Amino acid sequence: MDKTFDWFAARGVTLARTGSDREYAGAVSGIDGVELVLLSAGEIPRELDAGRIHLGVTGSDLVREKLPNWDDAVTELEPMGFGHADLILAVPRCWVDVDTVSDLDAAAAGFRAEHGFRLRIATKYHRLIREYLKREGVADYQLVDSQGATEGTVKNLTAEAIADITSTGETLRANHLKILSDGVVHRSQATLFKSRRAPWSDGERATLAALTARLERQAG
Repeated sequence: MDKTFDWFAARGVTLARTGSDREYAGAVSGIDGVELVLLSAGEIPRELDAGRIHLGVTGSDLVREKLPNWDDAVTELEPMGFGHADLILAVPRCWVDVDTVSDLDAAAAGFRAEHGFRLRIATKYHRLIREYLKREGVADYQLVDSQGATEGTVKNLTAEAIADITSTGETLRANHLKILSDGVVHRSQATLFKSRRAPWSDGERATLAALTARLERQAG
Protein backbone atom coordinates (compact mmCIF):
# COMPACT_ATOMS: atom_id res chain seq x y z
CA MET A 1 0.00 0.00 0.00
CA ASP A 2 2.70 2.50 0.96
CA LYS A 3 4.66 1.89 -2.26
CA THR A 4 1.47 2.31 -4.28
CA PHE A 5 0.77 5.60 -2.51
CA ASP A 6 4.34 6.74 -3.24
CA TRP A 7 4.04 5.73 -6.90
CA PHE A 8 0.90 7.78 -7.43
CA ALA A 9 2.25 10.71 -5.39
CA ALA A 10 5.29 10.89 -7.68
CA ARG A 11 2.81 11.35 -10.52
CA GLY A 12 0.81 14.11 -8.87
CA VAL A 13 -2.03 12.02 -7.44
CA THR A 14 -2.26 11.79 -3.66
CA LEU A 15 -3.79 8.70 -2.07
CA ALA A 16 -4.35 8.65 1.68
CA ARG A 17 -5.92 6.35 4.20
CA THR A 18 -8.75 7.89 6.20
CA GLY A 19 -9.80 6.87 9.69
CA SER A 20 -8.00 4.25 11.78
CA ASP A 21 -5.70 1.49 10.59
CA ARG A 22 -8.64 -0.91 10.95
CA GLU A 23 -10.75 0.99 8.45
CA TYR A 24 -10.48 0.35 4.73
CA ALA A 25 -11.42 3.75 3.39
CA GLY A 26 -9.26 6.30 1.63
CA ALA A 27 -9.23 9.62 -0.14
CA VAL A 28 -7.82 10.84 -3.46
CA SER A 29 -6.65 14.34 -4.32
CA GLY A 30 -5.00 15.74 -7.42
CA ILE A 31 -7.69 14.44 -9.75
CA ASP A 32 -11.49 14.54 -9.61
CA GLY A 33 -13.87 11.61 -9.85
CA VAL A 34 -11.68 8.91 -8.31
CA GLU A 35 -12.68 6.96 -5.20
CA LEU A 36 -10.13 4.88 -3.28
CA VAL A 37 -11.03 1.42 -1.95
CA LEU A 38 -8.49 -0.55 0.09
CA LEU A 39 -8.53 -4.31 -0.47
CA SER A 40 -6.06 -7.13 -0.02
CA ALA A 41 -3.92 -7.94 -3.05
CA GLY A 42 -5.63 -11.32 -3.39
CA GLU A 43 -9.12 -9.79 -3.50
CA ILE A 44 -8.38 -7.27 -6.25
CA PRO A 45 -8.35 -9.72 -9.21
CA ARG A 46 -11.78 -11.02 -8.17
CA GLU A 47 -13.22 -7.51 -7.85
CA LEU A 48 -11.79 -6.47 -11.23
CA ASP A 49 -13.24 -9.59 -12.85
CA ALA A 50 -16.64 -8.97 -11.22
CA GLY A 51 -16.62 -5.37 -12.48
CA ARG A 52 -17.07 -3.94 -9.00
CA ILE A 53 -13.94 -1.79 -9.34
CA HIS A 54 -12.61 -0.03 -12.44
CA LEU A 55 -8.89 -0.01 -11.61
CA GLY A 56 -6.78 -2.08 -9.27
CA VAL A 57 -3.17 -2.44 -8.15
CA THR A 58 -2.02 -6.00 -7.47
CA GLY A 59 0.65 -8.48 -8.46
CA SER A 60 0.63 -9.73 -12.03
CA ASP A 61 1.07 -13.26 -10.65
CA LEU A 62 -2.20 -13.03 -8.71
CA VAL A 63 -4.17 -11.84 -11.73
CA ARG A 64 -2.83 -14.67 -13.88
CA GLU A 65 -3.41 -17.28 -11.17
CA LYS A 66 -6.89 -16.26 -10.09
CA LEU A 67 -8.47 -15.30 -13.42
CA PRO A 68 -8.86 -17.85 -16.24
CA ASN A 69 -8.29 -16.05 -19.55
CA TRP A 70 -7.18 -13.09 -17.49
CA ASP A 71 -6.54 -10.84 -20.48
CA ASP A 72 -10.24 -11.05 -21.36
CA ALA A 73 -11.08 -9.70 -17.90
CA VAL A 74 -8.44 -6.99 -17.39
CA THR A 75 -5.96 -4.79 -19.25
CA GLU A 76 -2.48 -4.05 -17.94
CA LEU A 77 -2.20 -0.28 -17.83
CA GLU A 78 1.19 0.17 -16.18
CA PRO A 79 3.87 -2.01 -14.55
CA MET A 80 4.77 -0.06 -11.42
CA GLY A 81 8.36 -1.11 -10.83
CA PHE A 82 8.07 -2.57 -7.33
CA GLY A 83 6.86 -5.76 -5.69
CA HIS A 84 9.15 -7.81 -7.90
CA ALA A 85 9.01 -11.57 -7.34
CA ASP A 86 9.60 -14.56 -9.57
CA LEU A 87 7.37 -17.62 -9.60
CA ILE A 88 9.85 -20.47 -9.85
CA LEU A 89 10.21 -24.24 -9.78
CA ALA A 90 12.76 -25.54 -7.28
CA VAL A 91 14.06 -28.96 -6.30
CA PRO A 92 16.43 -30.23 -3.60
CA ARG A 93 19.98 -29.04 -4.15
CA CYS A 94 21.20 -32.63 -3.76
CA TRP A 95 19.40 -33.59 -6.99
CA VAL A 96 22.58 -33.06 -9.00
CA ASP A 97 21.12 -34.63 -12.16
CA VAL A 98 18.07 -32.37 -12.19
CA ASP A 99 18.86 -28.94 -13.58
CA THR A 100 16.08 -28.30 -16.14
CA VAL A 101 12.34 -28.90 -16.48
CA SER A 102 13.16 -31.72 -18.90
CA ASP A 103 15.30 -33.30 -16.18
CA LEU A 104 12.39 -32.91 -13.78
CA ASP A 105 10.13 -34.77 -16.21
CA ALA A 106 12.59 -37.68 -16.32
CA ALA A 107 12.97 -37.63 -12.53
CA ALA A 108 9.19 -37.64 -12.08
CA ALA A 109 8.84 -40.77 -14.23
CA GLY A 110 11.61 -42.49 -12.27
CA PHE A 111 10.12 -41.38 -8.96
CA ARG A 112 6.74 -42.91 -9.76
CA ALA A 113 8.32 -46.17 -10.88
CA GLU A 114 10.29 -46.39 -7.64
CA HIS A 115 7.74 -45.13 -5.10
CA GLY A 116 4.40 -45.98 -6.67
CA PHE A 117 2.99 -42.46 -6.55
CA ARG A 118 3.52 -39.25 -8.46
CA LEU A 119 6.20 -36.72 -7.55
CA ARG A 120 4.60 -34.00 -5.43
CA ILE A 121 5.06 -30.27 -6.11
CA ALA A 122 3.91 -27.96 -3.32
CA THR A 123 2.42 -24.65 -4.44
CA LYS A 124 -0.45 -22.22 -4.12
CA TYR A 125 -0.20 -21.32 -7.82
CA HIS A 126 -2.09 -24.31 -9.21
CA ARG A 127 -3.29 -22.75 -12.46
CA LEU A 128 0.03 -21.16 -13.47
CA ILE A 129 2.09 -24.22 -12.62
CA ARG A 130 -0.28 -26.68 -14.29
CA GLU A 131 -0.33 -24.58 -17.48
CA TYR A 132 3.46 -24.17 -17.44
CA LEU A 133 4.17 -27.87 -16.94
CA LYS A 134 1.66 -28.80 -19.63
CA ARG A 135 3.47 -26.51 -22.09
CA GLU A 136 6.77 -28.11 -21.09
CA GLY A 137 5.42 -31.64 -21.53
CA VAL A 138 5.62 -32.67 -17.87
CA ALA A 139 2.70 -34.88 -16.83
CA ASP A 140 3.80 -37.37 -14.15
CA TYR A 141 3.34 -35.19 -11.05
CA GLN A 142 0.74 -34.05 -8.55
CA LEU A 143 0.25 -30.61 -7.02
CA VAL A 144 0.06 -30.32 -3.25
CA ASP A 145 -1.67 -27.22 -1.95
CA SER A 146 0.52 -25.02 0.23
CA GLN A 147 -0.68 -21.66 1.51
CA GLY A 148 2.36 -20.87 3.63
CA ALA A 149 5.97 -21.94 4.32
CA THR A 150 6.09 -23.73 0.97
CA GLU A 151 9.90 -23.94 1.06
CA GLY A 152 9.65 -26.16 4.16
CA THR A 153 7.47 -28.83 2.57
CA VAL A 154 10.43 -30.72 1.09
CA LYS A 155 12.21 -30.84 4.43
CA ASN A 156 8.96 -31.92 6.08
CA LEU A 157 8.57 -34.72 3.51
CA THR A 158 5.18 -33.51 2.26
CA ALA A 159 6.53 -32.68 -1.21
CA GLU A 160 9.54 -33.47 -3.41
CA ALA A 161 9.66 -30.09 -5.20
CA ILE A 162 8.08 -26.66 -4.88
CA ALA A 163 6.73 -23.85 -7.03
CA ASP A 164 6.64 -20.52 -5.22
CA ILE A 165 7.48 -16.85 -5.54
CA THR A 166 10.88 -15.58 -4.48
CA SER A 167 12.58 -12.20 -4.46
CA THR A 168 16.10 -12.98 -3.27
CA GLY A 169 16.28 -16.78 -3.12
CA GLU A 170 17.58 -16.68 0.46
CA THR A 171 14.75 -18.82 1.87
CA LEU A 172 15.28 -21.38 -0.88
CA ARG A 173 18.97 -21.60 -0.10
CA ALA A 174 18.26 -21.90 3.62
CA ASN A 175 16.05 -24.89 2.86
CA HIS A 176 18.66 -26.48 0.55
CA LEU A 177 16.65 -25.92 -2.63
CA LYS A 178 17.77 -24.78 -6.06
CA ILE A 179 15.83 -23.12 -8.88
CA LEU A 180 15.75 -25.06 -12.14
CA SER A 181 17.82 -23.26 -14.76
CA ASP A 182 14.72 -22.82 -16.96
CA GLY A 183 12.27 -22.86 -14.06
CA VAL A 184 11.15 -19.22 -13.94
CA VAL A 185 7.42 -19.47 -14.63
CA HIS A 186 6.50 -15.79 -14.33
CA ARG A 187 8.28 -12.58 -13.34
CA SER A 188 5.74 -10.68 -11.27
CA GLN A 189 5.51 -7.08 -10.13
CA ALA A 190 2.87 -4.68 -8.88
CA THR A 191 0.79 -3.56 -11.85
CA LEU A 192 -2.06 -1.12 -12.43
CA PHE A 193 -4.92 -3.02 -14.09
CA LYS A 194 -8.13 -1.83 -15.73
CA SER A 195 -11.28 -3.95 -15.57
CA ARG A 196 -12.85 -4.99 -18.88
CA ARG A 197 -15.96 -6.14 -16.97
CA ALA A 198 -16.82 -2.92 -15.12
CA PRO A 199 -19.49 -0.62 -16.57
CA TRP A 200 -17.83 2.57 -17.86
CA SER A 201 -20.00 5.67 -18.07
CA ASP A 202 -18.94 8.60 -20.21
CA GLY A 203 -17.90 10.46 -17.05
CA GLU A 204 -15.82 7.51 -15.83
CA ARG A 205 -14.11 7.21 -19.20
CA ALA A 206 -13.29 10.91 -19.07
CA THR A 207 -11.86 10.46 -15.56
CA LEU A 208 -9.75 7.52 -16.75
CA ALA A 209 -8.45 9.57 -19.68
CA ALA A 210 -7.51 12.41 -17.33
CA LEU A 211 -5.82 10.02 -14.91
CA THR A 212 -3.94 8.22 -17.68
CA ALA A 213 -2.76 11.54 -19.12
CA ARG A 214 -1.56 12.62 -15.67
CA LEU A 215 0.35 9.39 -15.12
CA GLU A 216 1.95 9.48 -18.58
CA ARG A 217 2.89 13.15 -18.28
CA GLN A 218 4.52 12.71 -14.89
CA ALA A 219 6.26 9.49 -15.94
CA GLY A 220 7.66 11.25 -19.01
